[in-house]
Amino acid sequence: MQDQRIEKIAAVAVNITKVLVIIYLGFLEVFKIGKLLRENLDAEFDISRKWASKNYSILKKRLAERKVAGV
Repeated sequence: MQDQRIEKIAAVAVNITKVLVIIYLGFLEVFKIGKLLRENLDAEFDISRKWASKNYSILKKRLAERKVAGV
């Protein structure tokens, strides 16, 4: 009787350990995916920032020209 109880407790402990390992590995994968997304999006955001900066400078230049022309 005592042996069966010990076996059940050991089985529960092993199952809990398995669940914790699976959760841990899942978190690792989520963080890896997040890191890859961040790296890819940083490149895209850099392109967008350059484009926005270029267009802002063009707009600023045009507004200055209009102001000088008196429009």
